[in-house]
Amino acid sequence: MTSYECLDVGREDGVVRVWLDRPDVRNAFNPVLIEELRVAMESVGSDDAVRAVVLGGRGKVFCAGADLGWMRDMAGYTRDENEADARRLAEMLEALDSCPVPVVGRVQRAAYGGAVGLLACCDSVVCTDDCTFALSEVRLGISPATIAPYVIAKIGGTGARDLFLSGEPFDAARALRLGLVHQVVPATELDDAVDRKLARLRKAGPQAARETKALVRSMTALADEARREQTAALIARLRVSSEGQEGLGAFLEKRQPGWAPPES
Repeated sequence: MTSYECLDVGREDGVVRVWLDRPDVRNAFNPVLIEELRVAMESVGSDDAVRAVVLGGRGKVFCAGADLGWMRDMAGYTRDENEADARRLAEMLEALDSCPVPVVGRVQRAAYGGAVGLLACCDSVVCTDDCTFALSEVRLGISPATIAPYVIAKIGGTGARDLFLSGEPFDAARALRLGLVHQVVPATELDDAVDRKLARLRKAGPQAARETKALVRSMTALADEARREQTAALIARLRVSSEGQEGLGAFLEKRQPGWAPPES
């Protein structure tokens, strides 16, 4: 099995468990994690013996979104470099979304920014009842562009408009109502709930499950190349804009951006 720096990948009884394994930074995205997750999901897709995948995060938090070091780097990228960076994220999301077997998200405590995109690409998501979520990119002067096709397909346009534009955090109950997650349980019951989900998935015919997932994707057709290019171009343009630079700079410097009202 491939050796990874930012993932912990194991396999047992036809189930591949993929763990984001950067608990010291709350499993935040960086270029290495993004590339490794793409490779891992493409590898799963080529193995006919795999029945399901569980995607989780080591430590206390599922995933806190973008790594601060990566954000510092992207703030200094040119527009072309930002487009290339966004395409790599888009390719990882596509590999996760197009995985031919069922993918179950196992989520504890928090999923922010790009982590919400990961959940939107999962077929089933189980989260803890203390979980919080956020799509706060607009507060940084940018946009959740790369994950948008998947999140909109999952929660619909009305939910996306509210959460994309306000950037406000939301809880597990709202995530359940929106369809971002499918089951909410106490933290002590998370692994049991995931195992019950896997037991039900194993009752499906292996080929029938693959064909049915392919059918759903063909009906919704969410992530074609044109959309990936469009969203990569948008996030690149916003990252290098004056507003994007101010928003990212303010976040990294732990201050309010120029457009925000003073905190009371």
